[in-house]
Amino acid sequence: MRPIQPPPPSAASPSRIRPRRRPDLTLPLPQRDTSLAVPLPLPPSSAPSSSSSSSVQLPHAATATAPLNFSELDRMNRIGSGSGGTVYKVLHRPTGRLYALKVIYGNHEDSVRLQICREIEILRDVDNLNVVKCHDMFDHAGEIQVLLEYMDRGSLEGTHIYHEPSLADLARQVLSGLFYLHGKKIVHRDIKPSNLLINARKQVKIADFGVSRILAQTMDPCNSSVGTIAYMSPERINTDLNHGKYDGYAGDIWSLGVSILEFYLGRFPFAVGRQGDWASLMVAICMSEPPEAPHTASREFRDFIGCCLQRDPARRWTAGQLLRHPFIVQNTGGGVVNHANQVPQAHQLLPPPPRFSSSS
Repeated sequence: MRPIQPPPPSAASPSRIRPRRRPDLTLPLPQRDTSLAVPLPLPPSSAPSSSSSSSVQLPHAATATAPLNFSELDRMNRIGSGSGGTVYKVLHRPTGRLYALKVIYGNHEDSVRLQICREIEILRDVDNLNVVKCHDMFDHAGEIQVLLEYMDRGSLEGTHIYHEPSLADLARQVLSGLFYLHGKKIVHRDIKPSNLLINARKQVKIADFGVSRILAQTMDPCNSSVGTIAYMSPERINTDLNHGKYDGYAGDIWSLGVSILEFYLGRFPFAVGRQGDWASLMVAICMSEPPEAPHTASREFRDFIGCCLQRDPARRWTAGQLLRHPFIVQNTGGGVVNHANQVPQAHQLLPPPPRFSSSS
């Protein structure tokens, strides 16, 4: 390429334009396959500083919905509480819509607040039918408040579901949410019945991830786990297992398997209670054989649980593979669907599933 020089007075004449010396040479542009599109990570500066004591909202992307104003929310009643925060049912006066407002107490350092803001900004881009929607975040009077989708039937904790087709539909919905999250490189790390919510339309959605994990690690530096260890995989509890390597995706699958088996049995599937002391739970999870579905269950369900509760994380099926397991497909009329918020057809981007065992 020639360096740019000031044009002579007659340069505007068409006769002085140099023709291409090799018009036959072209550079073809690669065709972009939109089915393989991956969202880019947010830049570090995308989240605002939340050190202000006044109410602060994260910047909104260009969406059809107008930003919500914190002053337009009325708290109706408390619907849940846990370590470090409380969840309220709130009413948005201008629209009459109901939301869940998670209020996180405590004085957090600026670095923690910035980290939470970045996490919330990522979670606001999560859009899946089986994941609770994060609408907004407010930093108000020293409290971090997260506005979430309201699930009117609450959590599935304590639910006994012995009807296998109903349990297969529940598992399919949770797996669809996990397939979506794992595809976006998001690991939940705390799948358990109390974090699976349901609404009046029988939609099951995954809740309470992202911010809870950050807060658990920043509020107590000595505790890198979230909540009880009852649903954690063996290699996460005992770092000596699996050569000290932890695969968060496989860890989510273990937690799912324990939860689904608990729904079927109507009790925690290990020999100890889930609220037992740490040592008893550690021995039961890390040193005993993984729990199995009883012989009264179907062969497909027993195999499904076995595919989730493999002690070796490399042998656990992925969310995409489990969506095509016979237990899901035979009870739900097909484990995969093909629309924007769900799982693509089985032949797209999914590895072939392991062979379905025939042992009974």
